[in-house]
Amino acid sequence: MEQTTDLAIIEQVLSGDSTQYALLVKRHQRFVFTLALRFSKNREDAEEIAQDCFVKAYKALGTFKQSSKFTTWLYTITYTTAMTFLRKKRVATSSINDEETAFQLENHISAFKADHYERKDIHNFLNQAIEQLLPDDAAIITLFYQGEQSLEEIGESLHMEPNTVKVKLHRARQRLKDKLQYLLQHEVNELL
Repeated sequence: MEQTTDLAIIEQVLSGDSTQYALLVKRHQRFVFTLALRFSKNREDAEEIAQDCFVKAYKALGTFKQSSKFTTWLYTITYTTAMTFLRKKRVATSSINDEETAFQLENHISAFKADHYERKDIHNFLNQAIEQLLPDDAAIITLFYQGEQSLEEIGESLHMEPNTVKVKLHRARQRLKDKLQYLLQHEVNELL
């Protein structure tokens, strides 16, 4: 059985069969959630962001121009929704004490090191290191490696030139390597 393309589903939805939109959600919900989680670093916030993304995408489906892939368009919505959500949340929260933040980071790193001895799963190490990156770095790494997006597609999603994405990807890889070196010290050579 041949899988229906995103564009075919979109045409069905735009023709009045709104129930078909559930197929698009099902197909892309995992990655949208993963990307939202990279930004928010909080499961509840990521769920809210992902839900908002699919609602916004549904409402704007008529404006989707088929000059790019649907996923590129959807990830652009995810990025902007996450950034807006985080800005609003940052404004709503009071300033954080630097000592408290350092203590939480130290506890997080200690927990990460303890986890290391219990699990030797490279995938988990990488995900935990990516979570410690800045949201833009995490997004570029996630879109490139997990989303398998090209530099051009990432540029479209993040409103950047492909060359800028290439430079940012290079720098994000370096920061990821630094995080891994710090967290895993000797094992990093085996991972990279």
